[in-house]
Amino acid sequence: MRMYNPPHPAEVIREDILPALGLSVTEAAKQLGVNRVTLSRLLNGKSGISADMAIRLHRWLGENSPSPESWLHQQADYDLWIAS
Repeated sequence: MRMYNPPHPAEVIREDILPALGLSVTEAAKQLGVNRVTLSRLLNGKSGISADMAIRLHRWLGENSPSPESWLHQQADYDLWIAS
């Protein structure tokens, strides 16, 4: 039986970060330099956080935000849980 269910790493962006910043998906996508569909797919768990997106998120959120490596580790944990 699987006990640990890690959330998709983009859940924190969708549930916490965007509301705290008062941003729509469209505006956040613009600030990240990606198209709205790309960000929407990520936020809805239809795609994962790539190395490129991890770097973009870190730069966008600032130096006190999760590192690119942290975003990628969260994605790997989620992917492994889904695969098992």
